[in-house]
Formats: sequence, structure tokens, C-alpha cells
Amino acid sequence: MTYFKSESSSVSKLSSSQKKIKTDNPFYDPSLQKRHAQARRFKFLTVASIIFAISFLVFFLGDMIVKGLPAFQQSYMLIDVTYNEKTVDSTRKAIDKKYRRIVSRSWLRDIPAMVEQDPSLMNTTQATWVLVNHQVDQYMKGHYYKIKNKYLNIVKEKQAVGELELRFNTIFFTHGDSKIPENSGIKSAIIGSILTLIVTMIIAFPLGVMTAVYLEEFAHDSYWTQLIEININNLAAIPSILFGLLGLAVFINLFGMPRSSPLVGGLTLALMTLPIIIVSARAALRSVPDSIRQAGYGLGLTKIQVVQDHVMPLAFPGIMTGSIIGLSQAMGETAPLIIIGMIAFIPDSPSSIFQAATVMPAQIFTWAGMPERAYIERTAAGIMVLLSILISLNALAIYLRKKFEVNW
Repeated sequence: MTYFKSESSSVSKLSSSQKKIKTDNPFYDPSLQKRHAQARRFKFLTVASIIFAISFLVFFLGDMIVKGLPAFQQSYMLIDVTYNEKTVDSTRKAIDKKYRRIVSRSWLRDIPAMVEQDPSLMNTTQATWVLVNHQVDQYMKGHYYKIKNKYLNIVKEKQAVGELELRFNTIFFTHGDSKIPENSGIKSAIIGSILTLIVTMIIAFPLGVMTAVYLEEFAHDSYWTQLIEININNLAAIPSILFGLLGLAVFINLFGMPRSSPLVGGLTLALMTLPIIIVSARAALRSVPDSIRQAGYGLGLTKIQVVQDHVMPLAFPGIMTGSIIGLSQAMGETAPLIIIGMIAFIPDSPSSIFQAATVMPAQIFTWAGMPERAYIERTAAGIMVLLSILISLNALAIYLRKKFEVNW
């Protein structure tokens, strides 16, 4: 007991002596402990913010995957279908009356095209796997459904004998938009996005790179170049919907270009992407050491030869990285394309940049506003497809940067 008391007393004496040393030390900062406490609090808040952000991201992705995965499956039922002149003219008569409230209307409308594609079906009755409507499909997936009891009994009987099952939903990738939920797909939106982004890159990439090369390598520091640089930086921070208004006013109202077309959409997104490409290309050009330029001048090369043969090849990986990131941002934009009408109902895929089209973000926005529950899972599935493409583009940008990057 005496030992513990002596030890505690020695510790108290030591701490008091340390306090005395700190007090007597002319270099001792009395606010040091307070600053250390502030640093610990800041570190705690930083870690907590990161954990909160990751948790929210995991929750968002998990909820989206849970809702979107069922969209990649679709219900089909095995029933007898009669093909003859009478049923081709009135497709509802091709199946038994009790199935008419179960089978999808879109599948019945395709019967004439099936007979035209395969004439041997005419005057025959075939056991066929038929697409069912979205209410039966929701029942098969365990979601909320509205089916009358007499039809629900038929569905359960078919399910019990294995004549009603879920299959991979090829319609989602091979069809365009539809007012019938089970027949809606994302094909037309994907093609519209591809055509729009092709126009965007054809316009924005060469213009952006040439502007960056001129400003960084050839332009003299003057009032006009400073004004141009300020405007480029300001354009990179402007809300995207203003570019939509600009595209509507200039390309549609002034030049009379076709509304809702990938041409107008691509030009509008090119205006939005151009500042990003210019800024990233200038940063890539600035990263090339001046010793490369000086060595070229020492060999008697002209400025154009130095830039073309030495500076541009070394800066090209950074330019490509910035361009791909700009392309990714343009692909996820919705607001400017809504302004120019690319949110219209487009069931068929466009075959040129002059035809009406929609893009994936606009298609997702349209599905999100539909009342049927089947569109909820299609909305989440569309987000999954769009995110997969965007992540792939960003991964490609990182790969190109790592592969071709030169460390000085």
C-alpha cells in the first residue's frame, strides 16, 4: 500500500515538474494542446464524412441493384396459338379467350409479322412460349400485382405445371420505348446516345485540342488571350441547362435544324464539353517539360515542328484522358437534351443523326415518371446500364493515362 502511494506521489511530482518546465520554457506555446485537440476533431469529422459518403453510396447502389435486377428477367407462358387468316386479321382470336387478359398485347400485335417471317406457321396450331402482361410478370417476381381471381387461378395452374416461367429479358436490349411496360426496352436510347456522342466528339475534340494548342503554344500573353481564358473557365462552370437553352435558340430556332435529333443534341453537348477538353488539353501540354521544346529549337526545328512532332505525342495521353472524361460527363447529361426535345417518345431506333431520337438519361427520366410498377425496375436497370458504361469510360481513361504517361 505504501508502494502505490509513493508511486502516485512521484507521478504527481513529475507532472507538476513537467508543468513547471513548460511554464518556464520561453518557446512553449500554451495553445499547442488546443491546436492538437482541434486537429483530432478535424480528423474525426473527416473520417466520419468519408464513412457516411461510402455508406450512402453502398445504400444507393444496393437499392438500385435490388430494384433493377428483376428487369433482366421476363415472364413467358406456354399456350396454344392458332395461325390462320382469321387470327392474323384479329390477333386476339389466335389464343383461347381465357388467356386474353394474361398475354401481352404487344405479343399479339406481332403475330402478322411472325407469319410473314415464317409462312409455314399458317393454318397451324403451335404450343408457343408467349410474353405475358406486366401484372403477371410482377406476380412471378413477388411484387405488387392487380389480377382478377379467375385469371390468377389460371396463372397459378400454369405455374404449377411448369408452363409459366421467368426467362432472360432480351426485349430490354432489343426493343425501344413502349407504352406497354413488358415490351419496353433501351435499344433506341442506346443508339441515340451513340449517335449523339459521335457528333459531340467530332465537333468538340478537334476544336478543343486546336484551341488548347494555340493558347498554350502560340498565343502571346495579351488582353484578348486573357479574356478568352477567363471565358473558357467560366463556361466550364455554367449550369448545363443553359447550354440547352443556347442550343434551342441557335441550332433549332435560328438555323432550323431538326428538333430532337442527335445532330442538335451532339452540337449542344459539344458546346458544353468544349471547355472541359480545352482545360484538360492545356494542362497536358503544360506538363511537357520546356527542355523538350528547347532541344527541338536547338536542332533547328520550327515551332510547328516542335509542337507537332514532340510536344503533342507526349501530351496526347493526357488529352485523351480529359476528352474521355468530358465524353462521360456529356453522356450523363439530361437537362440540355430535355430542352431541345430529346425526351420524346421514340419507339424505333434512329438510323441517322437527322432523325428524332432519345438518349439513355432522358429515357430513364421518362420511365421514372410512369405509373406502372414495371417501369420502376426498368428505371433502375437503365441506371445500372448507364453507370456501367460511364464506369467503363472512366476506367478506359485511367488505363490510357497509366499506359502512356511519361514521368519526368
